[in-house]
Order: sequence, then structure tokens, then C-alpha cells
Amino acid sequence: MTMTIESPRSKAPAKKRTNWEKWGWIYMRVSGVLLVVLVFGHLFSNLIATPGGVHAIDFGFVGGKLANPFWQVWDVLLLWLALIHGANGMRTIVNDYVTRPGLAKTFKVLLFLSAALLILLGTFVVFTLDPCPAGADPSLVASFCNAS
Repeated sequence: MTMTIESPRSKAPAKKRTNWEKWGWIYMRVSGVLLVVLVFGHLFSNLIATPGGVHAIDFGFVGGKLANPFWQVWDVLLLWLALIHGANGMRTIVNDYVTRPGLAKTFKVLLFLSAALLILLGTFVVFTLDPCPAGADPSLVASFCNAS
């Protein structure tokens, strides 16, 4: 009769790790579809549904749109999805073409920081833009602003 000694590692459950590449791939597909809808909705509302088309777009038009919570959410969603989608695409390019690990890590950190900064600044502007700045020319501001 032969006896075998089992390794203590054989009974330990395998540690489950998150597959970030898979989730990045899924994000690119889902965000791409959402971005198509958001971009064409944005273009339709600004260029086709607006009387005057592109010639009507000025500070007053943008200020008036960003005073509406629906358009704030729409534009922030567009901003976040586009920047994360683009940064993830650039990360993939760095993974494919940068062979030096230190340089690749530097590029990825810079990508993350630049995307995060743009997301923060863009979100700040969308939610804090004053469509009726004090002392502005009434012909340049949104139509709902009081002329004072």
C-alpha cells in the first residue's frame, strides 16, 4: 500500500482576481454605443432642432441649455464617458507599443491624471456656469435672464 502526502496548497481555493482587461473591453463597447446616442442627440438638439442652427449657438444658448438639469446630466454623461473611453483607448495603445515598463507606467499615470483633471474641470463648469453673469450685455446672455 502506497501512501501519498497531499500538498497543503492543493486544497486551498484559487484566489479570484478581477480581470481588468475584460472589464475595459466591455466598457469600451458599452460606452461606445452610449456615446453614439449621446453625440447624435447633442448634435440634433444643437444643430437641427434649434431655430437658426449653428448660427444660434452663442453664450446665451449654452448658458440656457446648461441651466436645465436634463442637459447638465446629458453633457456630464457625455463628458465622463468620452474622456474615460478615450483614456482607456490610449492606455491600450500604451500597453501595445511602449515596451519599457517604467515609461509605460509614467504614461498611464499621466493619462489617468489628465483624464481626471479634465473630468473634474468639465463637471465643475457644467454645474457652476452662471447663465446670467452680472454686468453682461443683455443681447449675449440667455433669454430668461433679467435685464438689469
